[in-house]
Amino acid sequence: MPRRHAVATGCVLAITALVSTAVPAVAQPLKAAVAAAPAALKPPPGMLEALQRDLHLTREQAQTRLLNETRLTGVEAQLRERLGARFGGSWFVGTLAQTLVVTSTDPADLPQIIAAGARGEVVSRSLTQLEQARDIIDASVSTTGGKVRYVDVKNNRVVVLTSDALATEDLIEASGVSTTIVQAVQSTESPRLLKDVVGGDAYYIGTTSRCSVGFSVTKGTQNGFVTAGHCGMAGRTTAGPNRAPQGVFQTSTFPVSDFAWVAVNSGWTPKPAVDNGTGGTVNVAGSRAAIEGASVCRSGSTTGWHCGLVLQRGASVIYAQGTISELVRTNVCAEAGDSGGSFISVDQAQGVTSGGSGDCNVGGVTYFQPIGEILTAYGLTLMTVGDPPGTTTCTDYPKTVTGALTSGQSVNQPNRYYITTARGFHSACLDANDTVDFDLYLQKWNNRSWVTVATADGPAPDEKIGYTGAAGYYRYQVVASSGSGSYTLKYKTP
Repeated sequence: MPRRHAVATGCVLAITALVSTAVPAVAQPLKAAVAAAPAALKPPPGMLEALQRDLHLTREQAQTRLLNETRLTGVEAQLRERLGARFGGSWFVGTLAQTLVVTSTDPADLPQIIAAGARGEVVSRSLTQLEQARDIIDASVSTTGGKVRYVDVKNNRVVVLTSDALATEDLIEASGVSTTIVQAVQSTESPRLLKDVVGGDAYYIGTTSRCSVGFSVTKGTQNGFVTAGHCGMAGRTTAGPNRAPQGVFQTSTFPVSDFAWVAVNSGWTPKPAVDNGTGGTVNVAGSRAAIEGASVCRSGSTTGWHCGLVLQRGASVIYAQGTISELVRTNVCAEAGDSGGSFISVDQAQGVTSGGSGDCNVGGVTYFQPIGEILTAYGLTLMTVGDPPGTTTCTDYPKTVTGALTSGQSVNQPNRYYITTARGFHSACLDANDTVDFDLYLQKWNNRSWVTVATADGPAPDEKIGYTGAAGYYRYQVVASSGSGSYTLKYKTP
């Protein structure tokens, strides 16, 4: 009996591995802290400009989009936990990410989804079921059956991008997975690796290859950084942008995954920051995963700073060297040499660049390896703002100011401002009572007004901040987002 082949046409892109040579749940109220946007969210320097350019937004639209993403991310996290095995996925809708869609396999969940401020949809399969189907495809369908596989939560299916959709459908059927779950989509996308201490900086492997730094990390007392695994094997030495000896690959995983970590020597001081392509840096405050549809930016040593959206999570890509799983698919462009570089959403580390298609002239698709998997696999600690290398507590801050605020108030410290006469690293630690949410902002005078250059506005009462900047006038702004009480601000100037 002849089979009927259903073939969907998709985007036509070319993905390749870029190697650069030298030269049952009862609804409960959501916490108020996640239901409202932070009152004074200030994105890192350069992020608004990149979002304007790459997403074709006005400055006000870019700012609104980030506010919406921040507000709704907390809503999504709580709904995901409550729905548990019934959770089918989530994504943002709208140019300004003004709508969060959350899906469930049980219609009874819709009231609590709507009550939380999201749009609810009912789906046939849970996210777990979709991921299991993708894993079967990865294990049983060869590279001839398509080099990209991902979970498409919007359509509640698994997609295989392939140059021969008819042949791939035969392979899918032979795997035992229903073609109602997995769909072959015609595409010329064929990933290549983007191979070619601040995130996005160049480093060299031997005399011929260049890659990019991902994020600064520590393991015990050893400092280093994470990057792409295809950039080098364990034992290979690295040199910095100035070609001076820098470090050694400690462990490298490729294929299956695409990540590695490099231990640096005492001549290098890793920072919790990412190059923003405009002469400044973006602080790294944590590693909360971005939701599908959220904005994300990438820093690399070839093309600098570019932004776009998270398209799908849990993608599998087949390079010539083998299959890489659990990647995140984005529409951010990248080119040779950007491999290993930083993907960041506002101030949250997302992962390191693996491979992609297209370039930054015509645009493209780029994949990154999530940071959480890297840290867990190697027992690493992500270096975040306000943490001098090797420390995670409020120590080594020589200057202290204290005060008290009521909810909604703010104050500038110390007194009016402080002056620096040289470029350097500014760091601070804010300590407040556990019952409040106080936020911290570092501002710089630009001869016309005070501009926020670094932000620490998490939901916790304590905040840490760090920033590398030029000489000038600076001040810290302490904001009582909710609750009243006393605080202690410790800080260090260049």
